[in-house]
Order: sequence, then structure tokens, then C-alpha cells
Amino acid sequence: MRHLLFSFILLLGLSACAQRQKNNQTAAPKAATPQPTTPNGLAVATFAGGCFWCTEEAAEKLKGVTSVVSGYTGGTTKNPTYEEVSTGQSGHAEAVQITYDPKVISYQTLLEAFFAAHDPTTLNRQGPDVGTQYRSAIFYRTPEEKKQIDAYIQQLNAARAFQAPIVTQVVAFTEFWPAEQEHQDFYKYNQDNPYMRAVSKPKLEKFKKKMEGKLKDNE
Repeated sequence: MRHLLFSFILLLGLSACAQRQKNNQTAAPKAATPQPTTPNGLAVATFAGGCFWCTEEAAEKLKGVTSVVSGYTGGTTKNPTYEEVSTGQSGHAEAVQITYDPKVISYQTLLEAFFAAHDPTTLNRQGPDVGTQYRSAIFYRTPEEKKQIDAYIQQLNAARAFQAPIVTQVVAFTEFWPAEQEHQDFYKYNQDNPYMRAVSKPKLEKFKKKMEGKLKDNE
């Protein structure tokens, strides 16, 4: 399924996130890594906001973020592949796992960035990408994080920050599975990809404007 607004693009051969062609991908130097820990005072957060190509790139631009890994979480299939997740049957969402320095960036700022990077009001879809694997979700690790998430969602809804109520899932973190090598840093190394130009780049430009002052100096 694809949104009608994107039908013309699709007729021209645009490959959306759910129909990626590996022969157009450039190998990225960042290898898929195990689930991040918290050494040296670093912390970890996990978010799902649609296609992880764009979500990863947005998170990496934030001051205080030391690394971002694209992957899968929230489902039941062990060590899932991209193909399995793309069926929507694994229960997993495309997600990013962020390692960050809480002395530089707070969890609250990560929440603000998450809601600035995608539309949290569309159930199981982001733009042309449709399915439970593209759902909006936050995976909390502590009761304190859950309280903070719930309070911020309530604040956004009360302020009518979006044109419709937020449908973001708030669920306990279980396990994160890094995605395959070719999905890591995809935006950075494939900016000529039609999906990057038509979908990801406009989203990133809006994100950068919303998060001005909280981005790394070279962004």
C-alpha cells in the first residue's frame, strides 16, 4: 500500500522504504554492533518512528549522541532479518538504539527530537510506508522514563501540537536486534537514492529547523 500523494513518484520508479533495492545500496563502514551498554556514564534509549534510515540520521545530528544503530525491536522473532520484519508478521518495528551522554543531552531532549522527527498521529504508517513495522513507539527502560514519556505525550496532546491525537506506543524495552550491515548509516552513504531525496531529506530539513540549537556544530 502507498499513499495516493506518492502515486506519481511511485510511477516514476521510486522505491519506498518497504521496497528497497540492495543493488542500489552502498556498503557503509559502520558494522552492526551488539546491543549498546552504558559504559563511562553513557545511557541508551530506543525509539521507533517509521523507516529507520531517516530516524537514524536525525538522531545522529543531536549534541550528546555518541552512536546510533538501526535495528528491530518490539516483536517476538529472535534475530529477525529485514525481510521477516518487512512482512509485518514478526511483530518488530524498525527502530534506532541511541547511545548518549546524559551530561550533554537529556532524555527529555531525546523525546522532543523523537516527536520532531516524525508524525506520531498516523497509526502503523509514516508517509508512504505502511505496516506495523513502521509504527511510532518508545521503549522505556525504567518506571521514571515511562512517567516522563506519558507526561510529555499528555503535554503535547493538551497543547494540540499535532492535528490529531498521538498514537505512539509506550512499551517496556525487551531486546534490540541490530539490522543488517547495509542498513547502517544508509542515509549518509546513499543520498542519491530516490527514497532519500523524496522522503527522508525533506523530513530531515524540517527536523533540523525544529531542533535548532541542539544539533552538533557541523550540522
